[in-house]
Amino acid sequence: MKKRLLPLLLLMATGVQAQDIKTLFVAMPDSLSPLLTKVNREDFGDFLASNMKAEVKNRLNRTSEMTRLTDDYLHVQLSAVSSFEMKLLPLNDTVKVVCMVSTYQAPAADSSIRFYDTNWTLLPSERFITLPPEEVFYTLPADSVKAEELKKLRARADMYLLKAELSADTDRLIFTYATPDYMDKESAEKLTAFLRKDAVVMEWKQGRFVLVEK
Repeated sequence: MKKRLLPLLLLMATGVQAQDIKTLFVAMPDSLSPLLTKVNREDFGDFLASNMKAEVKNRLNRTSEMTRLTDDYLHVQLSAVSSFEMKLLPLNDTVKVVCMVSTYQAPAADSSIRFYDTNWTLLPSERFITLPPEEVFYTLPADSVKAEELKKLRARADMYLLKAELSADTDRLIFTYATPDYMDKESAEKLTAFLRKDAVVMEWKQGRFVLVEK
């Protein structure tokens, strides 16, 4: 019995390992994809495989489009203001997790990041990432007058809005500070003068996203 069981277990393990993001996406529970049916999710991949534009009519009878699909990454534009990405990331040689980034933009972008195992069980996000603090996006002025100006501007910036984007070609997560986008134009321009010019980047290493140092 044990001799028969071992090959079966090995075959099952190999099958799980062979899953790509398309397979996992189609198998996603409808509760995690309320706008898209299973048929929608299947059609996306079929359209792209046929070199067609991957557009479907979602449950609201509106258009959703898959704009990118690789073995370990996908991007779907759900609507004019919402989108999501998925990336299959290795925990070790045999186990992978799915990172899902959902972004809503109306007009300022704000993203949420969640992690799932390959059976679509939600995993604790703190196990895999610590979001960058708001301060990391600022370049603090040495001048006391400028410092006081920044203090007043930040008092108006009372929401911390963060746009996250997965890289399709690397295991990186790129963060953009979106708070100025909801402020009035004059305040946003003044605040932007105190912000770093480059995005904040994290890289997946040993089962966790870590900050990439400059």
